[in-house]
Amino acid sequence: MKAKSGERTLLASVLLSSPGPIILGAALFAGRSATQLADFVRRTAELVAMVVSLVIYRSVHGGELDVVRQERLERAAALAVGAAMCLSGAVMVVLALFSSSQVQGNVVPGLIIAILGVCTNSWFWLRYRKLSRVTQDVILSAQSRLYAAKSLVDACVTIALAFVVIAPNTPAASLIDSAGSAVVAVYLVAAGVSTIRDKQMGGVS
Repeated sequence: MKAKSGERTLLASVLLSSPGPIILGAALFAGRSATQLADFVRRTAELVAMVVSLVIYRSVHGGELDVVRQERLERAAALAVGAAMCLSGAVMVVLALFSSSQVQGNVVPGLIIAILGVCTNSWFWLRYRKLSRVTQDVILSAQSRLYAAKSLVDACVTIALAFVVIAPNTPAASLIDSAGSAVVAVYLVAAGVSTIRDKQMGGVS
């Protein structure tokens, strides 16, 4: 029963996260900022990690696996989540360093996605934290870390893009936009490294 609850939560995560990269990708044609472009890359990488986690979770809980095989699959899921966060952070650093400082076009779609992300991801974070504490499942624990990061990152993105909307095409807007991208990058890399390190050491939060 607990395994089914975890699987349903993972499936809901994938389904609700799927539209984000598509909408943001389309929004990039209307307006482009360092934060919005970085957010698109982040959400795409995280969606891939969530799909991998769902597939592995079903494999672990859907049949008889020996302990060694199960641990390898759980490690792969945790590493996928950690790698997604590190990759997203690295891309954001590159964008912050080499993208144009001028904010262009309409970033409202990205702002709306970020606001919805704060609400949705906060709920999923609390849900995964509860499930991971009850089941001590490595995959659900990694998802809890991922959604904690997603919630905080979406809050930072919301603040950065809101400032761009309020004061577009100003030096202050460009500065806040780049700063938002940098804050997101640092946090994601730190969270990704922590997830990978804890799994290698056998820790479960």
